[in-house]
Amino acid sequence: MAHVHAEIASQPDCWHQAADLAPTVLDRLPRDGERVAVVGCGTSWFMAMAYAARREATGHGETDAFQASEFPIGRRYDRLLVITRSGTTTEVLDLLAALRGRIPTTVLVGDPTSPAVSLADAAVPLPFADERSVVQTRFATTALALLRAQLGDNIGALVADAEVAVRAPLPIDPTLIEQVTFLGRGWTIGLALEAALKCREAATFWAEAYPAMDYRHGPISVAAPGRLVWAFGELPDGLPEDVAATGAAFVHSRTHGVRTVLGRWAAGRTPVDPMADLILAQRFAVALATSRGLDPDAPRHLSRSVVLA
Repeated sequence: MAHVHAEIASQPDCWHQAADLAPTVLDRLPRDGERVAVVGCGTSWFMAMAYAARREATGHGETDAFQASEFPIGRRYDRLLVITRSGTTTEVLDLLAALRGRIPTTVLVGDPTSPAVSLADAAVPLPFADERSVVQTRFATTALALLRAQLGDNIGALVADAEVAVRAPLPIDPTLIEQVTFLGRGWTIGLALEAALKCREAATFWAEAYPAMDYRHGPISVAAPGRLVWAFGELPDGLPEDVAATGAAFVHSRTHGVRTVLGRWAAGRTPVDPMADLILAQRFAVALATSRGLDPDAPRHLSRSVVLA
């Protein structure tokens, strides 16, 4: 069995551990009212986007997200938060070195012995969420679960949703789909971008992602029978109907048949958390890879960490 299968399935336990860890590391995480920048590369950048939007929307302070290579060095922040699984990525190390002594820095990292730990002012190691697969799944989502716990989100409910998501049938047969577009709003835009990246990385599959409100400003033109639109979180009014008119399939935890498996909403309770939907999207990407005869643990042209000469 591919490592990524086991790593995806372990996410409920990892998120539970992250929630337990959060109260013990509060002094290393952004404080209320701080102006914070969050950086990462690839998957970690998308988790940074999700956290930044979530933190600011919940009133904890102004928060921006950047690719590590594109951080505006001259801009003032109270704290830099870095998400990095390996702690060896060149752009991350260069940024931490450039900011050393200028602003407080914290790294969320999978490998507690990595160079990033020694360059940062503080570290929150998550070795229990580190991975063997090149394709990131549980480390990135566990970092986000930890940060959401610090914001006061209900991680217990999130874990309950995740425990169902790792076992639930996929909402659609991946072999019937030739293209997928993921959509999000607010903090779930980062999740949509991450879901699309998983399909591209694991399965070399045509996948795109957009803010849901912007989808009808052009990207909807690729929707057609045999293609899929998958939305995370809140939906703009009329979007399901507009997608249906194109003939494309539509997946959303509140409106699709998947709600009978994941959607407590169907019983009049809280809607499924979008991070549980992301687990389904991860599984969809791995199923795509398998159906195409690919090894999801070893995607072409990729390595666990980008280390530049």
